[in-house]
This record gives sequence, C-alpha cells and structure tokens, in this order.
Amino acid sequence: MRRVTDGSPADLTAVSTLDEPLRRRLYDYVRRQDRAVTRDEAAHAVGVARSTTFFHLDKLVEAGLLVVEFARRSGRTGPGAGRPAKFYRRSEREIAVRIPDRSYELIGRLFARAIAAAETSGHSPRDELRGAAHEYGSAVGRDAGDVMAGLETCGYEPRVEDDAIVLANCPFHSLAREHTAMVCEMNLDLVGGLLEGCRDEARRAELAPAEGRCCVRIRSGV
Repeated sequence: MRRVTDGSPADLTAVSTLDEPLRRRLYDYVRRQDRAVTRDEAAHAVGVARSTTFFHLDKLVEAGLLVVEFARRSGRTGPGAGRPAKFYRRSEREIAVRIPDRSYELIGRLFARAIAAAETSGHSPRDELRGAAHEYGSAVGRDAGDVMAGLETCGYEPRVEDDAIVLANCPFHSLAREHTAMVCEMNLDLVGGLLEGCRDEARRAELAPAEGRCCVRIRSGV
C-alpha cells in the first residue's frame, strides 16, 4: 500500500481497518498469494471459522483493500455448472498516510516532467521544473476556484496573518531541507500559478522563509 493521501476519511478508514489483528492476518495472507483466494482458503490459512472470515474479508473489501471476483472453479459454464465462487485478491489501490501532509509523489511527477521536457526544449531541468510547477498550480487554482481551498488541496495549511496568507506546512519538507533553493523556487511558482488559476489579481506570492513554515507567503497588493 503506497498511495500518498491527505488523510481523507476513506483513506484513514482503510488504514485503521488493518488495526484489527485478525483482519491484518487475513489481508497479509491474501496479498501474499499469486492468485485470488476463496473464503475457505483464507479461513483455513488463519485458523478461524468461515463466518468470521467472511465478515472480516468483506470489511477489507469495503475499505478498498481487497477486491472480489466471481468464477467457477471447474471452468464449466452453462446449465448445471453451479454458482460462481467468490474470490478475494489484493486491491491495486495504493495508500500511505503522512501527517502532516507531504506530497513527494507530486514532486516526483514534476521532476520527471521537467527532465523529459529538458531533453527536447534545450532549457535546464530546473527551469522546466519551475514551469511544470506553475502549470500544476494553475490547474489546481482553476479547479478549486478559491485560493485557500487550492492551497489546502496542495497540502500547504494556509493561515491568515494580518494582510498576508502564510503556509504552515511545506508539502515537500524533506527535499526542501536538502535542496532549499530549488524547492523554494518551485513552491513559489506553484503558488503563483495557483493564484493565476484562481484569477486572484489582488495577491502575489513571494519568498519569505521563516522557521516552522513554508518559504512562500501570499501578500495582498501588487
């Protein structure tokens, strides 16, 4: 499970579902198999009753951790072939919860896009990264239609202080500590693009590094 999430109720439920010991054992058994398994196989593997196994398997399905398939084990079809059996296999859904929110998958995608673009554009990967960040931010801004909502979508934790919006969280925290200038530039372009996408001409993004928060601040006025 590796999907990076912002801690939405559905994703948190999926993670908390595995806190029940028997449920975790069932999930671990199913995910280790190279094929879908039946309820009877799972019950035998963990040594519990079929009815109990059925309950917990379906809870894992509800949480999106397992998926159900139906098939006839004999391979026969048509009249007399019997009812299809219910099989379980691991879902392709990827989940990972990070608190506070981190968006390392996003920055990885932006890096990959920048490197690919630099191979043909003649621009440096760093310049392409800034362009990709601005484009992404603009798209988020258009979809959100609101600056605060867009910032929250990106994981920034915006807070209003006097006439400015400060960002209490950097979604790229670890990378920002190692590659400060590059990541801060990217943050600036992403937030600037978001403002543009929201058509907010009354504010502008600027670099204003401070301890315990993102390096970008949004200030009122041009």
